[in-house]
Parts: sequence; structure tokens; C-alpha cells
Amino acid sequence: QLYKNFIQPHQKQKASPMRSTSENSLVAMDFSGQKTRVIENPSEALSVAVEEGLSWRRRSCHRLSGHGSPSATQSSVSSLAIHLSQPWFHGKLSRDEAQRLITHQGPIDGVFLLRDSQSNPKTFVLSLCHMQKIKHFQILPVDDEGQVFYSLDDGHTQFTDLIQLVDFYQLNRGTLPCKLKHHCAQITL
Repeated sequence: QLYKNFIQPHQKQKASPMRSTSENSLVAMDFSGQKTRVIENPSEALSVAVEEGLSWRRRSCHRLSGHGSPSATQSSVSSLAIHLSQPWFHGKLSRDEAQRLITHQGPIDGVFLLRDSQSNPKTFVLSLCHMQKIKHFQILPVDDEGQVFYSLDDGHTQFTDLIQLVDFYQLNRGTLPCKLKHHCAQITL
């Protein structure tokens, strides 16, 4: 159907105020080769869309950190700024305060929050409730060819920012004991 929408020429309608359905259709295109082609395979179209999204995030992260090759410090500062507005990010919260906050919200599997690490200033911590126990996982910055990524599993799975990391673990358990289900609300104790 996508191919037909692309190949079929737009036919002008006589003074009709309605638009044709082909004008409202979207077609996945590949502009990488010498010749433009329509992407007909839905899984290929999805993988191209995901890759485009990732490269857009990398470019916007790069723009936030300044021109040229960003240093690890610049990159982590810009990434931190991105996460300050997220409801699951609690900033300078101690381990004990995180445990109290999660317990106060209810010891339900998947309740989580992210915070700055107090023991290692360049890292973050994911505090997560599983089987009525609060567990803490260090999120380490991983330098890969001058670009900083974040990882929970020693660099095996890398994310350009904490938003990406949280999105991933809300859909996949990965190395965690359970998926991230409910972010912990920011309340005053």
C-alpha cells in the first residue's frame, strides 16, 4: 500500500475542497543510496525510524553540550539538565531518604526513582522496590570514543541519557529484578 501511494501520481481534483487520501498518506523513504527507494518492509521501516530517533537524540545532546567534541563533564552536565524536569528524578536524595520515600508510597514491585549518587558524584542511582525490598543500582557513565553513555550493566546496554534508560527498563527487565512500573512521586517527608 505504501508503494502504491508513492508511485501513483497525484491527480488534481476539480475545485473540490476535500483532499485525496493519497495526500494524507505517509511513505517510508530511504535516501542513503544513490537512488531513493520506498521502504516496503514494515520491520525495516521501524528500524530506520528507531535509528533516526536515536541519531536525533545524539545530535540534540551534542548541541546542548556545545560545539566540537564534548568533554565527559560537559556531556554529563547537559544530560543532567535534561533529567531535572522528569518526575522520577529526585536529584540530591540520600539512600535512606529514597528508601523512606518508596516505602511511604507503598512497597509495590516496580516503584522506582532516580537520584544523584552521594558516594560517587559522577554517577546516578536507580532505587527500585522488588519483593517489598528497596534495591539500589548504580548507573555508570561509560565513555565510548569521546561520547558519554549511561549503563546499569557495565556498558553492555548503553543509553545516551537517563530518559532513554528509564524508557528501556519500563519495557524490558534487562538485568533488573523487575520492570520499572511506577515512578515515586516527589513529596516532602
